[in-house]
Amino acid sequence: MEPSTPDMSELSLDQLVELERRAAEREAESDVDAGSDDAEWSGDVIVLPWWQRPFNIATMLVSLALIAGMIGWILGDIAAEPDYNEVDTGFLQDMRVHHEQAVLMSFVYRSRDDIDPGLATIARSIIVGQSLEVGRMIQMLRGFGEAEANETGTSMIWMGMVADDNQMPGMASEEELEELARLDGRAADELFAALMIDHHIGGIEMADFAVANAANDEVVAMAASMSDGQRGEIAEMLGVLDGG
Repeated sequence: MEPSTPDMSELSLDQLVELERRAAEREAESDVDAGSDDAEWSGDVIVLPWWQRPFNIATMLVSLALIAGMIGWILGDIAAEPDYNEVDTGFLQDMRVHHEQAVLMSFVYRSRDDIDPGLATIARSIIVGQSLEVGRMIQMLRGFGEAEANETGTSMIWMGMVADDNQMPGMASEEELEELARLDGRAADELFAALMIDHHIGGIEMADFAVANAANDEVVAMAASMSDGQRGEIAEMLGVLDGG
């Protein structure tokens, strides 16, 4: 049974004062309880979910950075592995031999007396330029993990041909090199130019095939540069002979 609410008009002054006192006490107790709750809330350690804790967040960020770095390193290492095929390898190995003969032929010619200054300059350019290219080709073969020289005993397989080293396109014979070593003057000029033009034509054929069929961008770029350079040297040699 609910207690009846007293009629305020029937209460005496003392009763009214007593009611007011009790109401004030209840209000004060209510404020104290509220204050106690606030103190408990502010004083207790708030337990956050693990993924919101600062230390765990920092740990996750560091871990993600390490994982991302590792993935980047792996992808970079894969990308660094050279892409190449048998044309790249065969071209570098056989063109190395081809270049070495051109360098030898140029040395032989420059050792002769009374040779044409213009052709002598071209021969010196061949010695320097093709020696540098030989070094670069060896470096690229090492990068591919391939032998620095053709060890099969046959050349030009990468072009669908089979030949000995001295039968590659444009290669001079031993007899021709020996003849060049005996000549001087205009005779040496003409033989050197004839042999080197044939040599360059053979080299251009090999280089153009590599441009069309090699897989490695560096090999393709080198082959294209060789083709252009040797075409230019052929024009120079023909110009010198015509002017002589």
